[in-house]
Amino acid sequence: MNRRFILRLTLDFIAATLLVIALAYDWLDNLSHEVIGTAMFLLIIGHNIFNRRWYGAIPRMRRDARSTTNLAVTVLLAATMIALLVTSLMISRSVFSVLPPSGGFTTRQIHALAGYWGLIIVSVHVGLRWSLIMATMGKLAGFSTRNPLRTAALRVIATTIAAYGLYSWRAIELWSKLTATVTMGFLDFEFAALPFFIHLASIAGLCVLAAHYASNIIRRRTHAVQSATK
Repeated sequence: MNRRFILRLTLDFIAATLLVIALAYDWLDNLSHEVIGTAMFLLIIGHNIFNRRWYGAIPRMRRDARSTTNLAVTVLLAATMIALLVTSLMISRSVFSVLPPSGGFTTRQIHALAGYWGLIIVSVHVGLRWSLIMATMGKLAGFSTRNPLRTAALRVIATTIAAYGLYSWRAIELWSKLTATVTMGFLDFEFAALPFFIHLASIAGLCVLAAHYASNIIRRRTHAVQSATK
């Protein structure tokens, strides 16, 4: 097992977790939100350093549907993270308070949009690599052979997460957050943030699974086309 890969996977998981926590801004004080966001961006920088060779391989990348999809998602993710970082610096009141304030309501709105779209795109990004991640986790757990019972159990868990993710999408009115639409629905902040985290995690799970199965469909179709042309 490649320890470097395990370290990368662990740091990426922590970064994704910090993104989810940072989205619960209404339950955090501003300083905590900015510290969490700063830590997340440091991990993202580390992620890009670990994967710097991938950028050099882009010109040699295959031009099939799966590779093109992966590249498009990565470009969207990079653009979203850059927007999130730039707006963070513009509206910072704590960690980067030495910088002159240059953002108002519109900047904060773009920041929130980038945060929620970041959750979706990060999840899709992970979903495109889910087979590799699951294979790695299986090796760590000592699973050397395919077990029908374990596979069935995992599929039940995946279906449950996806179903709750659909419910959560509506429960927190995510589409309005992704489109900056004003609604009459309001979250009750007197309750703990844990239900909100669960909603976000289940939505992330839904997007991971959707991207994973879509990637599998694209891979099978690409393989079928390639086999037919041989």
